[in-house]
Amino acid sequence: MGRAYQNKKDSMAKTAGAKTKVYSKYGKEIYICAKNGGVDPDGNLSLRRLIERAKKDQVPAHVIDRAIDKAKGGGGEDYAATRYEGYGPGNCMIIVDCLTDNNKRTFADVRVCFTKANAKIGAQNSVSHLFDHLAIFVFDGDDDEAVLEALMMADVDVTDVEVDDGKVTVFAPHTEYNNTRTALEEMGVSEFDEDLISFVPQIETPIEGEDIEIMERFLGMLEDCDDVQNVYHNAQF
Repeated sequence: MGRAYQNKKDSMAKTAGAKTKVYSKYGKEIYICAKNGGVDPDGNLSLRRLIERAKKDQVPAHVIDRAIDKAKGGGGEDYAATRYEGYGPGNCMIIVDCLTDNNKRTFADVRVCFTKANAKIGAQNSVSHLFDHLAIFVFDGDDDEAVLEALMMADVDVTDVEVDDGKVTVFAPHTEYNNTRTALEEMGVSEFDEDLISFVPQIETPIEGEDIEIMERFLGMLEDCDDVQNVYHNAQF
C-alpha cells in the first residue's frame, strides 16, 4: 500500500504543480461543496475540511472567499463531475477526474491528450475497479497498533495502518473520510501531513525507456487542461 500511495503522491505533483492550476482546482471544489452543502463551514463539515486543505496548499483567502461568495449567489457555473479512464504509455492505467460546465469541450480536450500520447480512452469502470478509492491521512507517530485499536473502538472501517520513519499513514474507504478524521482528532492528532481522498492502484505497471518520457508529457498535457482536477495512474517509473 505504501508504494502505491507514494506513486499517487508523485502523480499529484505532476498534475498540480502550477499555482494557478491549484487555485482553479480548489475554487471549483469549494464552490460546488458550498453550493450543495451550504456556505457555512460550521454546518458543512466537508466544506470546512476542504478549506483547511486549501489553506494548507497556500491557496489565498480571496480565492476561497470568492468561491463561497459565488455559491451564496445561487447562480454561477453549473459544474458537473466527470471521469475518464483508459490506458497510457506502457499499458499503464489512467483515471482522469474533471469538473466541467461543458462536457463536450472537456471530452475533446482530454481525448486530444490521450491521442497525442498514443493512449486509449476506455469505457467507464474499465480500469477504476483496479484502484481502491481511499481516504488517506499521514501524521507524526510511531505506534500503528494503538492507532488501529483507537479507530476500531470508534467504529471506523479501517483498511490499513502503516508506520514508516516516524509517520503514521491511515487508509480507510473514502466513505469513511469524516469518521476517520474525527476519530483521529479525538485521539489528539491536530496536524496532518496528508489529508485527502485518492485512488490508489492495487497493482503497479513498470514503464521504462521512451514510455517514461511520453508519460511525463502526457501528464503535462492533462495538467494544462482547465477542467482536469486530478489524475491517477499505476505507472511505476
